[in-house]
Amino acid sequence: MTRTDALLIRTPEGIEFALPLAGPFTRMIAAIVDLSVIVASGMILEQALGRLVNQDAVRAVVTVAYFAFGMLYGMACEWFWRGQTVGKRLLGLRVVDARGLRLNPSQVVIRNVIRLFDMLPAFYLTGGIACVWNRKRQRLGDLVAGTAVVRVPKLFEPDLSQLEPGRHNSLARERHLAGRLRQKVSPQIAGVALDALLRREALAPDSRLDLFRDLAEHFKSLVAYPAEIVEQLSDEQYVRDVVEILYSGAGSRPVKN
Repeated sequence: MTRTDALLIRTPEGIEFALPLAGPFTRMIAAIVDLSVIVASGMILEQALGRLVNQDAVRAVVTVAYFAFGMLYGMACEWFWRGQTVGKRLLGLRVVDARGLRLNPSQVVIRNVIRLFDMLPAFYLTGGIACVWNRKRQRLGDLVAGTAVVRVPKLFEPDLSQLEPGRHNSLARERHLAGRLRQKVSPQIAGVALDALLRREALAPDSRLDLFRDLAEHFKSLVAYPAEIVEQLSDEQYVRDVVEILYSGAGSRPVKN
């Protein structure tokens, strides 16, 4: 089976991008951090209950609590933090859908339930072996849930002065639609569009037209602007205006880690 260091994703619009896969060692460190959070929470609970009930009851409650909290911790964090737990956030990792789609609740539940099998017979031995031999570095839970763990690249504020500054951005006037774009466009696609604009002069004419047509169609499928605003814009200018919206101003999602 062919190994790769990146998760290659092709969107329905034909846009391709790659996300760097997390290695087994980095994932192990993140798992140790998460386990430390769970153990610390159990110790706090044990100390609190020790003042109220006898030790036998405390041990029984804490044993059940470790199991329940261990499951709910991963599910809650990965859902509300969009694929991250405390350990993954500290190590710069994120759980994503292996096809590039939005992570859904059932995937989060499944990968955390199957974690019980990944941990057998010792600390993540089965899951570790699966990661080493799987081309997408997926443990059993990832294989069943259709997910993968990737490294989150450190993003930066781009130099938008390279994108033909000075022209009025008609898309930015529709503030509610611009806000919707920031919500719906993934950081990965935003990065692809920015890179395409910065490298546009190096592209062959036909490839340049095809690339910006596909990008423009993708953005238009996410947010529909009034026809009178966009009908005079070329595909490349449309992408340029979208990128300026995504990366300009405080709170733009693509520049966040």
